[in-house]
Amino acid sequence: METDRIVLRRWRDTDAESLFKYASDPQVGPMAGWQPHTSVAESGAVIRSVFTNDHTWAIELKETGEAIGCMGYYPYGESNIPIGKSDVEVGYWIARPYWNQGICTEALGLMVDYCREVLHVKKIWSDHFVGNPASGRVMEKCGFVDTGMTNHCSNLYGGDKEEVKIYRFRKKH
Repeated sequence: METDRIVLRRWRDTDAESLFKYASDPQVGPMAGWQPHTSVAESGAVIRSVFTNDHTWAIELKETGEAIGCMGYYPYGESNIPIGKSDVEVGYWIARPYWNQGICTEALGLMVDYCREVLHVKKIWSDHFVGNPASGRVMEKCGFVDTGMTNHCSNLYGGDKEEVKIYRFRKKH
């Protein structure tokens, strides 16, 4: 999956250094529900244990070939929010130097298309911490609407304290 600027591709062990460079930023992980990484070794372990699956991709900047974020979906049973058995929840994060450049919106658009056209999912959900409204704006640009529902996600870092706002994809292509 790709646009003019990015490629969504599988994570590689060789991405550990760039993942650490961006995932160690204390302003990135907590907004996405995970603690900042503390070492390249930890980032490598996350690639192998969390990102190596059929539903998680690195967001690679074509210009540099570097992984600058993550995009994926959670099937039923792995979602942070209550979803139906044939639904998915999409989730993402992007490195701070790439905030406000439309890259995350491009990546989410690719993921929505993949979920609809390849997986044939009818309901796509997403969520963001109440304190991260920029993530909600990305969702809205891609056709998601705020459902008015909130949830605590105890499996997320900070999820016991701060609620997430729940969105559902509605836009027809």
